Amino acid sequence: MMRTLRVRNYRLFAGSFLCSGLALQMLATVVLWDLWTQTEDPLVLGIAGLARALPVIALALVAGHASDTFSRKRILISTQTAFIGIAACFAWASWQHAGPNIWYALLALSGCVRSFNGPSRHSLVPLLVPSDTVESAIAWNSGIFQFCAVSGPVIAGSLLQLGMESWHVLAAAALLLALATAFAARLDPAEPPPQPRALTLRAMLAGMGHIRRERTILAALTLDLFGVLFGGATALLPIYADEILNGGPALLGWLKAAPYLGALVMAIWLAARPTMRHAGRSLLLAVALFGVSMIVFGLSTVPWLSMLMLFLSGAFDNISVVVRHTLVQMRTPNELRGRVSALNSLFIECSNEVGAFESGLVARLFGPVFSVVSGGVGTLVVVGASALAFPEVRRLQKLVPDTDENAPEATATAAP
Repeated sequence: MMRTLRVRNYRLFAGSFLCSGLALQMLATVVLWDLWTQTEDPLVLGIAGLARALPVIALALVAGHASDTFSRKRILISTQTAFIGIAACFAWASWQHAGPNIWYALLALSGCVRSFNGPSRHSLVPLLVPSDTVESAIAWNSGIFQFCAVSGPVIAGSLLQLGMESWHVLAAAALLLALATAFAARLDPAEPPPQPRALTLRAMLAGMGHIRRERTILAALTLDLFGVLFGGATALLPIYADEILNGGPALLGWLKAAPYLGALVMAIWLAARPTMRHAGRSLLLAVALFGVSMIVFGLSTVPWLSMLMLFLSGAFDNISVVVRHTLVQMRTPNELRGRVSALNSLFIECSNEVGAFESGLVARLFGPVFSVVSGGVGTLVVVGASALAFPEVRRLQKLVPDTDENAPEATATAAP
């Protein structure tokens, strides 16, 4: 567990990830709250998620190709720098009391940057640490993300509750992003020389071909995509905080933080324990329990019970996160990691942000409670269907193969 933290490269990577994660979580919380207080329309919250997701979906293949063609460190630094400018623009928009359309445009721009940031960041990890510590590093990454997702919303919500203006919080986020960029600039990954590759459809689809052949990765991505697409309720948290649980922005911050606090606890436990065994069965059970916790959350009108269910949902979801990211990084050859990581980001965006739009639309038509409860039921259906469709996931034992028998085939069939 601690061996990973002794690696200088990883400490710099973790520092950059920590500052960037805190900043982006603070930004997301302020944007959601401002949009809700401006409009009190759940569909607006759903559209905000869609505005962030569509650019990632549209650019995923191009971003993955870029990550496998150019220096991943340089892409990471460039995208972090772009985030600084975007956070500053959000602060300006808040100061000027801009309407929702301006917020949507900035969210779409941030989605464009995120489409390149995610693949470069994730595919750097195996180049920063020894191979036998990659699973631990991914668990640490998950823990850092969850810590940021807990602290960022709580900090932002508390500052808003205390009377600080939104643009002040957004400006602070921009400063944190600048610090994250400074850490990233000092990384020294073992990157091979850049390999020029023509931007062809065949080259961009090579990662998709690898996922199709490596069915354990396909199963994990599919399960996460549809499980969270139906079961997620993040976009509706402002409604629960304001109307169902009778709180304010501080309660919203805690509601947003609760699932990530659960995920943080789970990440610490996963990082400290030996390599996961019976990973496939653990994955299926975790996603099923995620769906159950969301059903109870949807029906709850008591703040402590709602927060407990969100806490548990995050803990169960984090098992899926660690399984998925470890499979993607360790069962994919280096020359395809960027493209496969980009597709992983695409699945995440579809599940989280398109799921937010789905939640907002259903909530407008049938109410927020129906939206959350029906989504949890849908997640249970997805788990059953995935267990039948992918017997490989039921048989999956270790996340890291004992040999690299999959890599030569993937490398040989990959497009240049």
